[in-house]
Amino acid sequence: MASPQPISPRSPHVAAARRLARRGFRAKERRFLAEGPQAVREAVTYRGPEGGVSLVELFATADAAERYEEILAAAHEAGARVHFAADETMADIAQTVTPQGLIGVCRFLDRPMSEIAGARPTLVAVLAHVRDPGNAGTVLRCADAAGADAVVLTDASVDVYNPKAVRASAGSLFHLPVAVGVPAEQAVRELNAAGVRVLAADGGGERDLDDELDAGAMSRPTAWVFGNEAWGLPKETAALADEVVRVPLHGRAESLNLATAAAVCLYASARAQR
Repeated sequence: MASPQPISPRSPHVAAARRLARRGFRAKERRFLAEGPQAVREAVTYRGPEGGVSLVELFATADAAERYEEILAAAHEAGARVHFAADETMADIAQTVTPQGLIGVCRFLDRPMSEIAGARPTLVAVLAHVRDPGNAGTVLRCADAAGADAVVLTDASVDVYNPKAVRASAGSLFHLPVAVGVPAEQAVRELNAAGVRVLAADGGGERDLDDELDAGAMSRPTAWVFGNEAWGLPKETAALADEVVRVPLHGRAESLNLATAAAVCLYASARAQR
């Protein structure tokens, strides 16, 4: 395989990739950055429902090109443009303090809410008012690990293509359908119409997760709605759910953080459904 051609730091390709750090530019171009070998490996193997690829461009340092030759070969095979980039150029594009030598430019992956509901999912994570990109990516990773069918981010939540969210998802962004910018009311309405029971996870919930499990109620198709890291779910959002459920705290901890609570709830459903 031929070595990737060197690219000038003043190249329009470099400038366009650098601008993807900004949400507005990502939305306009419908492209985002995937940094590091794990994310790029997932991007290069991703095939959408119509067979479309995600990776359109790859920047690699000389060291990374040698170390991850199979990823570059796969990128070439997928039709992506591959550029050699000096360390300084890579640092200019990267959103991490210590770049890992590979940065991919990827097409957006999100699917319409109607498509997700139409697939009759059995387990869905809905992120409502989640503002921290690291938390959003981590919950997406938890949902993937628990075998969820999809993740939905409401219009009040963070951009799932934020570089920090992409990194925190650890490749899971490429594994399961994601809908973005969906009003909470629409998400709940379409999930209910698909036969999915919607549960809001909230520390003040009247229902207890253990009681739900003991009653056998968790084996039904379920969507969990998770709220803001600091103040939870607004009352109007919680009111949309079929039930508001709390995770029981058996020790002296005041609460669980968002990602931990999401993991507990999603795995409770996954176990009950299996």
